[in-house]
Amino acid sequence: MGISDVGTCQIVALQGAASSVIQEMLAEFATRLVDTGLRVSGVIESSADKAKPCKSMMLRSLDDNSLFSISQDLGSGSQACNLDPEGLALACAAVQRSIISGTDVVILSKFGKQEATGGGLADAFGSAIAAGLPIITAVSPAMMEAWVGFAGAFAECVHVDVARGPGWVEAWSGRVTAPTARDMIGFQRERIGMG
Repeated sequence: MGISDVGTCQIVALQGAASSVIQEMLAEFATRLVDTGLRVSGVIESSADKAKPCKSMMLRSLDDNSLFSISQDLGSGSQACNLDPEGLALACAAVQRSIISGTDVVILSKFGKQEATGGGLADAFGSAIAAGLPIITAVSPAMMEAWVGFAGAFAECVHVDVARGPGWVEAWSGRVTAPTARDMIGFQRERIGMG
């Protein structure tokens, strides 16, 4: 799965920039998609403390701006950056509720180590895929093998320089939310035994 210049798949994974840059892009994309009239659900990363981003990571809901802490407080002497699985589970469940309630596009902060082992936001990804919803996320090159195994034919990678292009996210969403695109997604899912 190479990096695409177009973005016509149901799932687009951004690559080619630091995580913080991609998270800012995802937030901007959410706003732009809402401005086009689409319902957008999901979560993006934010840090409560820019000086120590690893110690205060949060996932912010795109539905209602609620925050889910995903960092465990291990004390001032700790050098570790420990994710809080409970916070991730709560964020994942919130996204799944939004999918059930109805949405048009799902934006998920990233597919990382937790998701590769079936944790983190893996169930939210799965729910969005099962519902035939378009997804925008991020995947680091180190996670590509796990990502391809998880998302397969439904996904493609898009370089951030392409995604920054004027109107790119609106054009992508128009292609993948159109009725004919949704019908094709359903057909492909049935063809490979997922429908």
